Amino acid sequence: MQYQSTRNPNTVVSSSEAILRGLAPDGGLFVPQEFPKADLQAWRSLSYPELAQQVLAGFLTNYDPEFLRGAAQTTYGAAFGGKAGHLEQVRDGLYALELWHGPTCAFKDYALQLMPKLLVQAKKNLGRGETTRILVATSGDTGKAALAGYAGLEGIEIAVFYPNAGTSEIQRLQMATQQGDNVAVYAVNGNFDDAQTGVKRVFGDASVASELEKRNIRLSSANSINWGRLVPQIVYYFYSYFRLVEQGGVAWGQPVDFCVPTGNFGDILAGYYAKRMGLPVGRLVCASNRNNVLTDFIRTGTYDARRTFYKTTSPSMDILVSSNLERLLYHVSGDAGKVAGWMRELSVNGKYTVDEATLTAIQESFACGCADDGEGAAEIHARFAQDHYLCDPHTAVAFCVAEASRSAAPMVVLSTASPFKFPRDVLAALGGEVPAGDFAAMAALTAATGWQAPESLRMLDRMPVRFDTVIEPAGIRDAALR
Repeated sequence: MQYQSTRNPNTVVSSSEAILRGLAPDGGLFVPQEFPKADLQAWRSLSYPELAQQVLAGFLTNYDPEFLRGAAQTTYGAAFGGKAGHLEQVRDGLYALELWHGPTCAFKDYALQLMPKLLVQAKKNLGRGETTRILVATSGDTGKAALAGYAGLEGIEIAVFYPNAGTSEIQRLQMATQQGDNVAVYAVNGNFDDAQTGVKRVFGDASVASELEKRNIRLSSANSINWGRLVPQIVYYFYSYFRLVEQGGVAWGQPVDFCVPTGNFGDILAGYYAKRMGLPVGRLVCASNRNNVLTDFIRTGTYDARRTFYKTTSPSMDILVSSNLERLLYHVSGDAGKVAGWMRELSVNGKYTVDEATLTAIQESFACGCADDGEGAAEIHARFAQDHYLCDPHTAVAFCVAEASRSAAPMVVLSTASPFKFPRDVLAALGGEVPAGDFAAMAALTAATGWQAPESLRMLDRMPVRFDTVIEPAGIRDAALR
């Protein structure tokens, strides 16, 4: 299978090249030229690693199937504690797909524990021996997951940029304490969009590429702009559907709705790919927090990033420029020229409006809604009081939007992070007295609920802080060259 840029159909590469490059030379994102057909009957009883191999093989056609089998087995085994793709019933017709049982306690582990293996193999497939320097902008969870996945890999360097004072303390410490000689972490004065824009500018800066080439270094990305981030996330939509059938929650072949807390649009886009492959997906419900640019877009067709940016209790969704939406625009319009034009308008004017046919096509698969911090907190309280189910603020936003978007189909909410990554906000929502520090709050949350915090989070306050550098957005270029 070949991949092309969303902005130029003449830019065509293999799956290995798409994963190694990350971003197309014209600034576009790589998308598959076709969608493989899922063999639902053959896949329904597979283990998570076996299913991952099948999904990956359909898209990564220039990878050895035996490599994909081994990579999936080693990724989704012990590191996920036997809970890869774990589906939990919350109440009648409402389910939580718990994606936070991996090593960094967030859904990003599904891609970022596998993606490093894909990237290293891509270099071998292409006969490339240069050092790969990975730049990552993160709103919270991607940074740690990427650092954990790439730390210590030969021929790889990784630098992560996160918004200063824009993550939870647990998220910050997960990044700042990361071990490894090939890692670097920077706090950026500004919000996630400032960090993401700075990283994208580095990728488009020919002088950076020229300087690094002299040192035999090439840039790549671990953000969801990289196809290697998206393809592993398709798997858990299939896996959750099959488990739902097993549990009697849905009849075989009947549709299921999915509600996804959404920032950069990659996680929910993976559900769209699953649908295009033949999974009976009903509606994909895009749940936003107070930064509800996606809600407005799906309702009106106008994407307007010229709005107030809010810091919320769901910081991984505090994003105004959702990069992966560009991929969806290409798939539903089929017109790279239109997409390039819309992206130019966004860059120059901060907004664009799609045509009616494109909006109609989006609304055929996607619904939307938003919830602010107060509504999210009320949802945390309600789910625990009524269902004894504890969730983090991002998942709470999705539960809140899901309840307002329910149809006759079962609803699966993607639970994207452990509640213990945000212990003070969760404890406050439950009405408990909130200690000043996150680790005291973590202990108090366990005492109040009986839920146990993951050991990887409990130990963070005992680890030395290695990275405390704060830079301005303009300094991302210099950091990338270090």
